[in-house]
Amino acid sequence: MNPDKESSDNSTVEELTKEIQSLRAENERLRRALEEALRSLKRQAAPFSKGKPKSDPKRPGRKGGGNYGARAFRAIPDHVDERIAVPLPKACPDCGGRLVHDDTQPQFQEDIMRQTIVRRFDVQIGHCTGCDRRVQGRHPLQTSDALGAAQVQVGPQALTLAAHLIKQMGISHERVAQVLEWGYGLGVSRSALCRAMTRLGRKAEPTYEELQIAIRHSPVNQLDETGWRVAAHLEWLWVCVSAEVTIYAILPGRGFAQAASILGEDYSGFLNHDGWQPYYRFPDAFHQTCLSHLIRRCKDMIEMASAVAARFPQAVMQSLLQGLDLRDRYQRQQISWHGLNVATGRLEANIERWLSKTFRDPANRRLAKHLRHEQPWLFTFLHCPGIEATNNAAERALRPAVVARKTWGGNRTENGARTQQILISILTTCRQQGKDSFDRIIELFLSPTPMVMDLVPDSS
Repeated sequence: MNPDKESSDNSTVEELTKEIQSLRAENERLRRALEEALRSLKRQAAPFSKGKPKSDPKRPGRKGGGNYGARAFRAIPDHVDERIAVPLPKACPDCGGRLVHDDTQPQFQEDIMRQTIVRRFDVQIGHCTGCDRRVQGRHPLQTSDALGAAQVQVGPQALTLAAHLIKQMGISHERVAQVLEWGYGLGVSRSALCRAMTRLGRKAEPTYEELQIAIRHSPVNQLDETGWRVAAHLEWLWVCVSAEVTIYAILPGRGFAQAASILGEDYSGFLNHDGWQPYYRFPDAFHQTCLSHLIRRCKDMIEMASAVAARFPQAVMQSLLQGLDLRDRYQRQQISWHGLNVATGRLEANIERWLSKTFRDPANRRLAKHLRHEQPWLFTFLHCPGIEATNNAAERALRPAVVARKTWGGNRTENGARTQQILISILTTCRQQGKDSFDRIIELFLSPTPMVMDLVPDSS
């Protein structure tokens, strides 16, 4: 037998053996990663898990010395409702000696009272001598004109607190009824709270419609959506966030028709979103795809890919991070407008070079296909400074609703879904504009008719 051929055959066998061992190791690593991913989906806390704890975590709490930060104290109350004298004890608690008064220092305590106020309205009822119409009086503190079987009503302060707990904090009607009873001694059923929220939604409907008009005229909007349940059927909770207004809408799908029902098909402003295909069907709009989504996708791919396959997502992620750094440098006035344009062109050329390649790895092919579609809108925030590079504001707006969905699942009826979208839009917009939502909801409860609140931006 030829010794050279035998040596060549042995070398080939060794190479194939090493390749098989490498592939087996890679297969085992991917199998473990897949198992961990599947297990995380079954854990209730999986979406909020940050992985394994660090071996050397930072010390919790405030940092010492100059890094402590701004020191804050509770402000002294602007009024005192009750003044209580606190005398010295009769003798020294240690030796029993006589005590001499040296000074008096104030201490303030802010507390709530477990008390329910009961009002009685003596409502006069009459009729018109001209048309014989029945007429009754109404006091500004009344929330309803109902008499007879419905003569016992819940007051506006309690209902406003309930509205915030239910619609802004995601607490169920039953638990809110428990809060009112435990905290204030006010007995109320969950059905009564549900009916009160429905009445409040009807009164706030004109405001909601005006806010929708304001969203359509906003030059920049951020869009996102998540699953929602209505009568146990899957629908979608949409959110649209502008600089001054946040609108929620519970709709039966997540396509262009639903997005257009919020913004209008002819919307011509800037849209920040996660790259969902229907968003690009607004023909007159300018887009900014969310860089956070792309960076997270690249990180996930790098963890799963081999060293060779990871080069593409690493290069893409590096370019996106350079774009964010470039934005920050321009905002700090460390680079001129001309320099910003030159650097942006280099980033776009780098992305173009990578996308011109052919990829063997299926995950890289999928990422390249997605980026080729998103390519014109990756760096809109650099061409138009002031545009956000992500849709984080829309995602933050969805988080309270997601928490509420985990707590009680959604809405039981279409009418409940309508009330839900109106009230969370009103409460979130109040907070966004820095306005007192409590006083405004009280005003809404006390209004005998639907009204437009002072939340609509001036379009002039």
